[in-house]
Amino acid sequence: MDAIGKRLRVSNVSCEVIGVLTSKGESGFGSDRDDVVLMPLRTYHRRIAGNTDINTINVSALDGVDTSKVQADIERLLRERRGITGGEEDDFRVADMKQIADTQTATTGVLTALLGAVAGVSLLVGGIGIMNIMLVSVTERTREIGIRLAIGAQESQVLMQFLVEAVVLSLIGGTVGVFLGLALAGAASAGMDIPFVLDPSIVVVAFAFSALIGIVFGYFPGARAAQLNPIDALRHE
Repeated sequence: MDAIGKRLRVSNVSCEVIGVLTSKGESGFGSDRDDVVLMPLRTYHRRIAGNTDINTINVSALDGVDTSKVQADIERLLRERRGITGGEEDDFRVADMKQIADTQTATTGVLTALLGAVAGVSLLVGGIGIMNIMLVSVTERTREIGIRLAIGAQESQVLMQFLVEAVVLSLIGGTVGVFLGLALAGAASAGMDIPFVLDPSIVVVAFAFSALIGIVFGYFPGARAAQLNPIDALRHE
């Protein structure tokens, strides 16, 4: 590494770089795990801190070991070393990263559910809008529908015509939404200096939901058009 052998200043102490750690990137809590300098403990106490206090101790457990048992053992050991009796409160805190990770996962799940609810309401509103547009279209094209039925068009063909129109409308809206979402995500990733990863499956799912919304909310207007009486439709003004 280019940094090995060079000197850097930590506080008012000049230190020589003897090694470089492997890059780890950011942690799940937003901190940079590469922004760290390691040095001998006694050197830090004597030259920088001026005391022998230790604020934090990181403990790792072997794979498969119950971290709650490790936490209980550490608490018992610290109480013994610090001379804390049974009725006294701890003057230290032992945090289990697994519990913190579980809490973060639960919070993420709640936020995901809220976003899903917002997306569901948005789809419902969009679907109702498509249905209203198609109902207006059926009303304005009643004579056209009557002519098609009078010359032999089947009800299924009329229904399919309006379903296709509803799906096309929803796909247009889905296309605009996908491109807008990708643009906003790209801008946010650039502003927050985080990598932008495009998952094609998400885009496919978005288009599939758009088509499904068109089919579901376009069925009622299409069925209404298909069930029109040809004679009444031809008389419609």
